[in-house]
Amino acid sequence: MQFFRTFRPLGNNTVPLKALQGCSYSTATEAVHNVTPYKLHRLEEGPKTTVTYGRDEALKYYRQMRTIRVLETTAANLYKSKIIRGFCHLYSGQEAVAVGMEGAITHEDSVITAYRAHGWTYTRGADVRSVLAELTGRKTGCANGKGGSMHMYAKNFYGGNGIVGAQVPLGAGIAFAHKYKNEEKVCIALYGDGAANQGQIFEAYNIAKLWNLPCIFVCENNGYGMGTSMARSSASVDYYSRGDYIPGIWVDGMDVLAVREATRFAKDYALKNGPIVIEAFTYRYHGHSMSDPGTSYRTREEVQEVRQKRDPIGKFKDVIVQAGVVSEAEIKKIEEEIKKEVADAAELAKNDPELPPEELYTHVYMDPPPNFKIRGCDDSILAATR
Repeated sequence: MQFFRTFRPLGNNTVPLKALQGCSYSTATEAVHNVTPYKLHRLEEGPKTTVTYGRDEALKYYRQMRTIRVLETTAANLYKSKIIRGFCHLYSGQEAVAVGMEGAITHEDSVITAYRAHGWTYTRGADVRSVLAELTGRKTGCANGKGGSMHMYAKNFYGGNGIVGAQVPLGAGIAFAHKYKNEEKVCIALYGDGAANQGQIFEAYNIAKLWNLPCIFVCENNGYGMGTSMARSSASVDYYSRGDYIPGIWVDGMDVLAVREATRFAKDYALKNGPIVIEAFTYRYHGHSMSDPGTSYRTREEVQEVRQKRDPIGKFKDVIVQAGVVSEAEIKKIEEEIKKEVADAAELAKNDPELPPEELYTHVYMDPPPNFKIRGCDDSILAATR
């Protein structure tokens, strides 16, 4: 019988704090992780760079990030098989942003984002099947198959929005509603570096600061807009400082624990003082959308280097395994479970019922009267007007 009280370093960034006792090996139940230092704008102090996390959190974050990755890979394959049609924007590489931020807020807080929304829809509470069924246009999708890739919704998740940058003023409006109702809630409004130069974003900054709205403006800086690098589109690429009179934080968006800690800080700040900007420095592995191979404006070697050195899932796996918080066997078991879950969900999504014609008239008005028809959608009405 061997007992442990471990404080020895395991790897460059991790130190276990507590361990189970009474067995011949130790499994840490809590550990510390040192994150890449944050960059601050108009803040004297920022989030903690030494982050504590528990075993249950490690398992949850790893499972969520891996699920999003497998979900997106499956979506890509379904699109290539022409089972998913229309637009399809994948989140692969950016998983740590959604999972880390979700780890610092509650489901009572609000989130609104752009059209790279599959991962956020999942972390907001939609199951894998409802996301895939939405992509395949089925009635069991999270928006009854009517929204597709760009327009997904869940509880306190306001999309998935297709107009570049337009979700940001909407997010300020949601934050205004929270303040008006005296709710201790924030709204996270996300946009990409490609949308960062839209005028409406700066208009939203202005009104949010004038009224000190509890809004966290988040630039998911994945390096590229639609085929254009941030250096070619932005005179200043310090997106965390572009709120000017609004404080900002730069965070390593490939580190789920760093993102979580930055979001905790930002939520506390926003509830007390008003808006704050976060720039999450991340990366997308696929093209802008499925119609973009993603290699005409960047090299395959660049993508491969990020996958090898900065991948958020691989990095987090190394951290939690080296800390003794999670074992390699547990990781393998989780990955097998996710693979089966997503594969089963994909089969169901391919065979779920499609929308019947009468669905043309639903989701237009709240509580419509019986036998309600809409001018322009019903053939008999069209015939009567000719």
